[in-house]
Amino acid sequence: MHLGIWWGKNLFIGILSLFFLIFGIETLMGAYSLKNPLEFIMSFFSSSLIILISIVGIIYPAFRIHTFLKSSKRL
Repeated sequence: MHLGIWWGKNLFIGILSLFFLIFGIETLMGAYSLKNPLEFIMSFFSSSLIILISIVGIIYPAFRIHTFLKSSKRL
């Protein structure tokens, strides 16, 4: 039971992070259509932060799953 929760949590984090990665990329593309330079800078940096955090959210479960599978092969 505990192992199923572990897999579900990691998959949920990965899928949610993938959603925010797509959202951040769309926000970044939308920033380039803005006319006001201040709005562009705010949108650009906020979308960059969203993309950065979502990439970390994708890498984190990937490394945890990789470590789990690598250690289970040794047993």
